[in-house]
Amino acid sequence: MLTPLGLSPSFGFGDRLGLATPGHIAAVRGTKFAPIFSQQSVRENARTGRTPQQVMDDARRALDAAGWDAPWGADADHLKMLEDIPPFVEAGYTFFTVDPGEYVDNAADTDLPEMLRQKITGFNWEELSELYLHEDAGQVWGRFDGESLMRAVVKYERAIRHAAAMFKRLSEAKDGFDFEMSVDETNSPTTPLEHFFIASELTRLGVRFTSLAPRFIGRFEKGVDYIGDLNALDAELAKHAAVTAHFGTYKLSLHSGSDKFSVYPLIAKHWGERIHVKTAGTSYLEALRVLAMHEPDLFLEIYSLGRERYETDKRTYHVSAKLDALPKTDDLPSLLNDFHAREVLHVTFGSALAEWGAQLRAALAKHEAAYYDGLKTHFDKHLNLLKERA
Repeated sequence: MLTPLGLSPSFGFGDRLGLATPGHIAAVRGTKFAPIFSQQSVRENARTGRTPQQVMDDARRALDAAGWDAPWGADADHLKMLEDIPPFVEAGYTFFTVDPGEYVDNAADTDLPEMLRQKITGFNWEELSELYLHEDAGQVWGRFDGESLMRAVVKYERAIRHAAAMFKRLSEAKDGFDFEMSVDETNSPTTPLEHFFIASELTRLGVRFTSLAPRFIGRFEKGVDYIGDLNALDAELAKHAAVTAHFGTYKLSLHSGSDKFSVYPLIAKHWGERIHVKTAGTSYLEALRVLAMHEPDLFLEIYSLGRERYETDKRTYHVSAKLDALPKTDDLPSLLNDFHAREVLHVTFGSALAEWGAQLRAALAKHEAAYYDGLKTHFDKHLNLLKERA
């Protein structure tokens, strides 16, 4: 049953090829997680040449074939503009992830007070200071003073207002949906105090949001494990969870959630049931693993193209792989375990599909059992770690 999932713990399975849903079903069946089987962003649709309706139809076919009768969702991911909304509404999506990252002022973290005072003139500072500078006591996530509040307002208020406008447009077009605001693809981390400000402002503006995706400390790059200090992240995630518990109306969302195996136990410990995890390109990488094992010539063509296209295609992603660090090996499947190779292959998926998409899909149809087994094994590892308490 396609429906909003609300505050149930949930897991998003991105499927760039339209072939992965049977493996996703096998992994999530019997777990506590409500699944999102149709999940693709405007950017991914452009690069794969698929429409929101095609993404939905591909998932539905697999669900019907599997006899899936439990609740599931469909995520219109990383919507940036009002014009992005209609095709996803028309296709029946139930979860809308709004990304107002272009409205976030990352410089606010380091602006001198004089610059902050200049920038704050565009906002209702008197009202905001009355709301946020008169708390009786600090909380675990901190307490605003004049400067920290100015930084939060300058950094996020325009993004919050844009998210509110997107919510209003959605509310006019659709009854009943999950709404998420995401600021994860920004240069500057979201402090727990800024998280409190975002949640408070969204609530004050009447935005009924199901989940919120802050930009956490460290690096959550595509298709690889967490890069950063896990002890520091542990302490930070506890504070973010405290903010969420204070409001009690939404869950935390982890974007770029693929393959963050070292982080999942911390999330399970601090976030508990108020959790949404979003994955995308890792299912594509598992498809390439099948090629590396069973169709090596095609895999080498895609890998060669990835090396050619990486410097261009990476520009819209937060990745740090280096071409000169790619391993020299004849063991092709091992490349899918290498940090640099995974990121190169991950972000060049659009170029690969434009050149080799038909051959790739034909190869996966030939080896579909291996693909589904690989997906189940890969996502079993994700989901098992996410249910453990550290």
